[in-house]
Amino acid sequence: MSSSTIITNIAALVTNDPSLGDHSPLGLVRDAAVVIEGDRVVWTGESSKAPATDNRVDAEGRAVLPGFVDSHSHLLFAGDRTEEFNARMSGRPYSAGGIRTTVAATRAASDAELEASLTRYLAEALRQGTTTFETKSGYGLTTADESRALRVAARHTDEVTFLGAHIVAPELADDPAAYVDLVTGEMLDACAPHARWIDVFCEKGAFDGDQARAILTAGKAKGLHPRIHANQLSYGPGVQLAVELDAASADHCTHLTDADVDALANSRTVATLLPGAEFSTRAQWPDARRLVDAGATVALSTDCNPGSSFTSSVPFCIALAVRDMGMTPDEAVWSATAGGAAALRRDDVGRLVPGAYADLTLLDAPSHVHLAYRPGVPLVAGVWRRGVRKV
Repeated sequence: MSSSTIITNIAALVTNDPSLGDHSPLGLVRDAAVVIEGDRVVWTGESSKAPATDNRVDAEGRAVLPGFVDSHSHLLFAGDRTEEFNARMSGRPYSAGGIRTTVAATRAASDAELEASLTRYLAEALRQGTTTFETKSGYGLTTADESRALRVAARHTDEVTFLGAHIVAPELADDPAAYVDLVTGEMLDACAPHARWIDVFCEKGAFDGDQARAILTAGKAKGLHPRIHANQLSYGPGVQLAVELDAASADHCTHLTDADVDALANSRTVATLLPGAEFSTRAQWPDARRLVDAGATVALSTDCNPGSSFTSSVPFCIALAVRDMGMTPDEAVWSATAGGAAALRRDDVGRLVPGAYADLTLLDAPSHVHLAYRPGVPLVAGVWRRGVRKV
């Protein structure tokens, strides 16, 4: 039998269970404790009511919350795009074309180089409290390069997404229909065994609504569940398509009509907002307040990628969402934990309740509000993943 550990003397514990504590969506428990056994949480509540355990960790009056669930990232790549970022900050607008630069570097990298890059960014994210992450292919755009990226990713996470439809491969730029045929045929056959999800960048300069529908429908037929890059750079069909296909998430959601908001609010599809992209491209912020008030489920994620959002910091994205997207600190923290879990259709992460994985973040602060209150400060003082302290 595995030993049990109590983390006690927690000033404020975010459980994301509204039946606990203050009965808010965060289920905030004051003067709290968490008991871990093996890789799971077995008890949460007030310290004074905690059961006896084998081991004890003193949180010293600090806050504890679920590990962040980063449900949208692009970590399978080589090189960077410093020059593009520098130029954009000097006045050049962002467009999807820059992806081709990363495609060339990624194709040229060895498997070992790709994996070393991935593990570097995963370690960076873990130090900032991320314990669950999704990551995508999309920088290979050939059958061999897409499938090898997914094989590498699958060694590090269960949440692997096939994004062969990131942009049309450069060698087929003049024949996008042929590339869609490749993605929905030979490439999908090679990639499906290594992925859980299928994604498509539905945007001007990438794939239109009909192409996106064909790609996602083909993926569903192979057992992959849809997610979609939707309505980032302009109004478009992405959100409506996501809801039509019961996609787990529609990601970006920057340019939404009232009908788009209503569709999200009346579906299981999560609106995943990625403020790092707007920050890094000086673009219009998504209106999180509008989505939350309509009743849509909202997730916050990093979109970590070398072109438009080169950050692995969920705390940074929380601060942006509170400052510039109309979210309260409570809403932003919920969206970065339970919201991210909903975007991955998971209930075993993003919450600190009996039966959930023991994924916890200890802050060097008395409250989760400090994540927005003290932007840019490295507040993460400890991280447990699957019951093991990693930081």
